Amino acid sequence: MTPLDDTLRHILDLARWAPSGDNSQPWRFEIVGARRLVVHGFDTREHCVYDLDGHPSQMSLGALLETIALAAGTYQLALSARRRPDTADDRPTFDLAFIPAPASSADPLAESIVQRCVQRRPLRTRPLTATEKTTLAQTLPAGYRLVWHERPGQRLALALLLYHNAGLRLRMPEAYPTHRAVIEWNARTSEDRIPDQALGVDPLTRHMMRWVLQSWRRVEFCNTWLAGTVAPRVQMDLVPALACAAHFLLLAPQRPTSTDDYVAAGRAMQRFWLTATALGLQLQPQMTPLIFARYLRERRPFTASTALRARAAELALRAERLFGRHDWEHAVFMGRIGAGPPAKARSLRRPLRQLLLDETAPEAAGPA
Repeated sequence: MTPLDDTLRHILDLARWAPSGDNSQPWRFEIVGARRLVVHGFDTREHCVYDLDGHPSQMSLGALLETIALAAGTYQLALSARRRPDTADDRPTFDLAFIPAPASSADPLAESIVQRCVQRRPLRTRPLTATEKTTLAQTLPAGYRLVWHERPGQRLALALLLYHNAGLRLRMPEAYPTHRAVIEWNARTSEDRIPDQALGVDPLTRHMMRWVLQSWRRVEFCNTWLAGTVAPRVQMDLVPALACAAHFLLLAPQRPTSTDDYVAAGRAMQRFWLTATALGLQLQPQMTPLIFARYLRERRPFTASTALRARAAELALRAERLFGRHDWEHAVFMGRIGAGPPAKARSLRRPLRQLLLDETAPEAAGPA
């Protein structure tokens, strides 16, 4: 294998901070030249109900490519990235080359790569300024746009939608393996999961969740007899959805369908998120309503429970009415945003040595 020089090492050390669902990090790096590498992607669709057709993982790969491009710019290098058309959708593979660009200047967004994180706790409700919203819109690639829901009544409607949507997540047996696998307990940081202290719940609820998630039988008992989903949903969904400046949808130029569409959407998402970080704003993705809605649009089962499917259909219709059908079907990213301190507990990343193919092979499994 070609040795990894200091420049490429520093670029990849920044790149690994790209966001991925549940900190799954669905990428591995193969160094094939002094300024060339291959990114081997994978997804978690076989065991994670949230990774529908691998599209969330493909967005993560897009975020990775955008982060690599920003990191390369700090060394006056331009990124050329090409997806290999002969690779399977669940194993998207990209050939990357770095081209000298001595006349270029570094994008200031590179300074926010490591600071960007998910904040699941309440944020300030002061409205975003016109300058902040304009800056966020201007950072997007051509054709992408933002839709804001920021009035108190809109935030309340979104809070109720997310509260009820969380009830689906926490009652679905198909989601239980993911919930059990992605949390690292008694942790403030985690290299490959979500630390429990970053979940946004109080210590009592956190301890209850740890006990309950040890078996599906406990989950069913608590949900049936102890209103077991109420405290997590209030603290993780209802309160944060009210305590923010706004909710947003990021819309693609056309309704996304292909791997390339979702990779491009991931690049746009990362620019938006890094710009928010540079402005001193915090962000929390809220993707499951979009994912469940697409399952329903395409008449694809995601749970064996007919009651939960019916409830999901009601919530999808409610979301469509809130946002409008066109915007809802073109949305690729959804979340809440606002001013506030960065998270004290957060996901870290695997060390670079674990992401290089000379030391670890691409994994078929990973947590969305």
